[in-house]
Amino acid sequence: MSDPISATGPAAPLSETSPASITEKLAISGMHCAACVQLIEFRLQQLPGITSFRIQPATHTASVRYDGQRLDLRDILNAIVSLGYGAYPAGQEADEQVRKQNRMALLRIFIAGFAMMQVMMFAWPSYLVPNPTADGELTPDQDLLLKLASLAISVPVVFFCAMPFFKSAWRDLKHKHIGMDAPVSLGILLTFFASVWTTFRGGAVYYDSAIMFVFLLLGARWIEQRVQHKATRALRILTQLQPVQARKLPDYPASLREELQDARALNTGDVLLVLPGDQIPADGIILDGDSACDEALMTGESHPVAKQSGDQVTAGSINIQGRLVMRAEQTGHATRLGHLISMMENAASEKPGIVLLADRHASRFLMIIMLVALISGLVWWQIQPERALWIAISVIVVTCPCALSLATPGVMAAAIGLMAKNGVLVKSGKALQGLAQATHIVFDKTGTLTNGKLQVQAVTTDGDASTILPLALGMAASSHHPVARSVADYLIAQQNHQTAPVQQIHEIAGGGIEAAIDGQVYRFGQASFVAELLGRDPVIPAEWQGKTVSLLANAERVLAAFLLQDQLRDDAVEALQQLRAAGKQICLLSGDQPEPVARIAAQTGITEAHAQMSPEAKFAWVQNLQRQGAKVVMVGDGMNDGPVLAIANVAVAMGQGAAISQTRSDLLLVSNRLPDLSYGVRAAGVSFRLIRENLGWAILYNLVAIPAAVIGWLEPWHAALGMSLSSLIVVLNALRLYLLSQPEYQLTDDATE
Repeated sequence: MSDPISATGPAAPLSETSPASITEKLAISGMHCAACVQLIEFRLQQLPGITSFRIQPATHTASVRYDGQRLDLRDILNAIVSLGYGAYPAGQEADEQVRKQNRMALLRIFIAGFAMMQVMMFAWPSYLVPNPTADGELTPDQDLLLKLASLAISVPVVFFCAMPFFKSAWRDLKHKHIGMDAPVSLGILLTFFASVWTTFRGGAVYYDSAIMFVFLLLGARWIEQRVQHKATRALRILTQLQPVQARKLPDYPASLREELQDARALNTGDVLLVLPGDQIPADGIILDGDSACDEALMTGESHPVAKQSGDQVTAGSINIQGRLVMRAEQTGHATRLGHLISMMENAASEKPGIVLLADRHASRFLMIIMLVALISGLVWWQIQPERALWIAISVIVVTCPCALSLATPGVMAAAIGLMAKNGVLVKSGKALQGLAQATHIVFDKTGTLTNGKLQVQAVTTDGDASTILPLALGMAASSHHPVARSVADYLIAQQNHQTAPVQQIHEIAGGGIEAAIDGQVYRFGQASFVAELLGRDPVIPAEWQGKTVSLLANAERVLAAFLLQDQLRDDAVEALQQLRAAGKQICLLSGDQPEPVARIAAQTGITEAHAQMSPEAKFAWVQNLQRQGAKVVMVGDGMNDGPVLAIANVAVAMGQGAAISQTRSDLLLVSNRLPDLSYGVRAAGVSFRLIRENLGWAILYNLVAIPAAVIGWLEPWHAALGMSLSSLIVVLNALRLYLLSQPEYQLTDDATE
């Protein structure tokens, strides 16, 4: 365990303006197992004024919400430090402390390793006796001299190199908690002091076993930290992308005087200056200036996005060209980037159901092992007294459950990080297990399998087009549905109509838009939706039957009809082939007309496709599929997908989709690339398999190692080696996830436009 970082310096600025509820993010050092997380969370949640406290083990950070009138941030930091861990605000630089901890860890490893080699040389003659090649037995004086030399070399290892284990064990015991360092410390101390006793009283000594145990455990934990550092790289990079400073313009527009300010301390309404090369410090709107921003972090779009006065900008994106003046609308943890980071960290801290049982009973397992070691020692005291203590020590050492605690976090962090790197943000840890066990993947059509960029092929009007089309534009522009957006874009680009004033707008999921103008009700949307207002089926040209048609009508007649057609995504066929190869059944549920649904199904090879599905029909269809034992992944992007996403085993929302679908999703496909979804399914399958392998190995190891230690087959140094190797195997196995092939992309002409 690393030395704790003391909480010094001024408290970080509060991220919330209300003193009654303050949310902060902290970095915590010194944690190395699930017991550490449980202890800190348990103690901090007992502080008066703490509303919530949750640790993300993957990134060694914690989110805390507290009452600012009853508690100060310094009190929280001091409470963590008093437990023996380091704590500091996540926005503060800690590179020097981390480097210091790393240097100290390497120094302890070096001393333990050097001492181990020396002690092995002193122990070797006793192993050879009474081998004739060693010229007979050692004299008592020679034997005592070698033992005293081993004792002298062991002292700095036990009381310096092993000190982190003792501190951690004492801290846990002081707080009435048994952590994994308790059996480690007990094993080291018993081995050392028993060897000291036999040094002067006669008998075998195990200084070499104690030193080897310390060296192997220190080395294993250092390697685990490096591996975890690699596994959580994507999460840490995303966290580090949060803006640190902002240029505030307190006198704008009277003056452009700048004030450098912590980005976490910004308030809604602050006016900010963003120079070329700077990060956008908050979500907001541009007041002045023209530029282009790199939004690849949020959208997956590799090309800069043009920005001008009135456009929205997102925190974390990079201003590339011109100077911008913006007004902050969401700041700190409330930004879209802050939400995404929180979602990923929460997902990394969640564990599949098969893992929760091991964590829940970790402390009980340790107590049982202590009892088994005690009983083994008492039994062997009756059989062979000189071996009793060493067998008890071997039982304690060999069963240290580090492998159980490491079985999940590394794999989860690696999987979530790799998926984020490829445009899939995991919002819920259960999604990994759900993707791995899914039997069916159900797609919506528009905006999911298709580009969502419907093109208007033809328009008809019944009346004065100069009056009707502005009305259609006013209603279409008020919706985020792909069909409405396409109609609005077409009217703006082709007709250049002004938008008619529209009041009392209501969007009906799966139907369309209803609005009132001068007391008259209008509807824009599907034929069935319009028919409810007309009281009869609308007349549609025969050649348009079965195609995607949007109608504008009042209670008397159809005023305008729009024929639209969508195009299949370039990557849809390849992605669906990959999903089928993974053993998933593909289904298509769409509210669109039969003809376009059948066309998309034929192009993608989907045999289970249903058209004209209302939100209620989609909900019932998926629910019926689940009753038959299916595990369903639902992929959608529209408002009408909200209900079915809510009941799916795993809900996947497109990054360009409606807010309600994103809110109810477990995964967010921010890249909008379907191959990224198929990659996510493969990554989830591999990660879940690795978790099961790790747990299986940890359980098998204990089932074999405990009986072997109890019956006396293992010496203490065997136990030390086995415990360290079992932990390393679990950690290194998690890295196999990085062998998974990454998706490759080829930009088409459309993608570069």
